[in-house]
Amino acid sequence: MNNDVVIIELDKPRELRYGYKALKTLVAMTGKSIEDITEMDFGIEDLELIEKVIYCGLLSDARKNGENLKLEDMEDLLDQKPIQYTLQKMTEAFTAAFGSQEELEKNLERMAPEQKK
Repeated sequence: MNNDVVIIELDKPRELRYGYKALKTLVAMTGKSIEDITEMDFGIEDLELIEKVIYCGLLSDARKNGENLKLEDMEDLLDQKPIQYTLQKMTEAFTAAFGSQEELEKNLERMAPEQKK
């Protein structure tokens, strides 16, 4: 199993992973940059955003298992567990993808275009 995968128990054990394709889809769905997304303090203020974030993280698992996962499915899937569990797993998956907050900041600095002096 990849070290950037977190297992989330919903209707069944599912792999939650934020690889390149998941992040690209998430940016397109939300209109937010990677930096904006990784700096968010995910609480329960924006449930639709949580649905989109989890959805994108589950897409590779769904493809691997021949499922046609839809964003509309997320309410029922996320109803399987308490919201705190979901937020914890989402945080674990982002940490697995980007490393610690310090590593994340370094990676974002490297990804940012160089600015003129």
